[in-house]
Order: sequence, then structure tokens, then C-alpha cells
Amino acid sequence: MASVTRRTSPGPNRRAAADAKILEATERLLAGGASFTELGVQRIAAEAGVVRSTFYLHFRDKTELLLRLIDTLADGAFNLIGSSPPTAGREGLVAAMVRDMRYYRERRHLLAAVLEVSAYDTVVREFWNNQLQRFTDLAEAWLRSEQEAGRTALDLEPATAARVFTWGGFQVLANHVLTGSEEQDEIVAREIALLEWYGAFRRPAQD
Repeated sequence: MASVTRRTSPGPNRRAAADAKILEATERLLAGGASFTELGVQRIAAEAGVVRSTFYLHFRDKTELLLRLIDTLADGAFNLIGSSPPTAGREGLVAAMVRDMRYYRERRHLLAAVLEVSAYDTVVREFWNNQLQRFTDLAEAWLRSEQEAGRTALDLEPATAARVFTWGGFQVLANHVLTGSEEQDEIVAREIALLEWYGAFRRPAQD
């Protein structure tokens, strides 16, 4: 009687290791100047040292791969900003924005890929917008707390102010990281933070 060998599925550690290899390979290719749109699965698999079929065991397609990269990118930035609430003071907000700028500078290849694909892919655009909404929601909660504590103007509308400076600040940051000089990073980050501080967190009451 012929023996039957049961095919076992990879354990969680093995799967995580393969996931990491594919993600790291993609980042290396992007950092080397590859366009995500033109980057093929075969090239990613070869860079990761796996066969093409292995890629599809771990990611449904390139979109799912990019969503994983976006999730990691946004989580890191969120943790940096979230570590310095308004109660840390003006310079705390400035320091957090400087760290955020450096964070994106080091990962500018990922930022470029996100903006490249979100321009034409609705799934990626919606996912990225939802990530940015986390920052808006946090800012709104902070502004409401500042109002309740009497530290900013009561006529400020927290939801609108949070949306304006989150999206506006990110647009400036992204544009600078992708087109501006690294020597100007701290200057730009400080200006973003101070505009948020005096324009929202410490807005004077109307006369």
C-alpha cells in the first residue's frame, strides 16, 4: 500500500519570515529607484529569493503588498506624533514634527510609491485616506481637550481645524520630502508645527 504524506502548511514563524523577505525586497527595489507601478511580481520574488508562486501564497496581488507597506508606514508616523500631545507644549509639538519629517525622509521611497499608486488606484487611495483620518481624529480629540481646559479659543471648530492642518501639513511635508533639500527639513517641520500651534492649539479668542 502506498504511503500518504500529509502536506503541512507553513508555521506562523515561517510565514512571517517569508512575508518580511518579500516586503524588505520591495522596499529595497523602491529605494533603488524602481517605480511601484512598473515593478513586476517576478522581479520582487527574485529580489526576495523566492519563486513567483511563493509571492502569491503570501499576497493576493501587488495591491495587497502595498497596503501592508502603507499600514507599517502610517503606524510608525502615528506613534511619533501621538507621543507628543499638546500638553507637551509648543516645543514638544515641534520636536514631534521634526521626528516625523525625518521618519518620512528615511522612507521617502515608500511615500513616493503610496502617492504614485493612490493617484489612480481607488483601493489604495481609500486605504491611505483612512490612515490619514487617524491623524485627523487624534488632532480633533486633542483640540477638544484643549478647549475644555481653556487653553484655546472656544470659537475654534475642532473637526474642521484638525482636517485642515492634518491634510495641509501632510501635503507640505510630502512635497518637501520628495522635492526639497534635507538641509531644510527641520525648518519646514518647525514651520508646520508652529502654524498648527498658534493657529489651532493656542488660537486667541476673538475680541
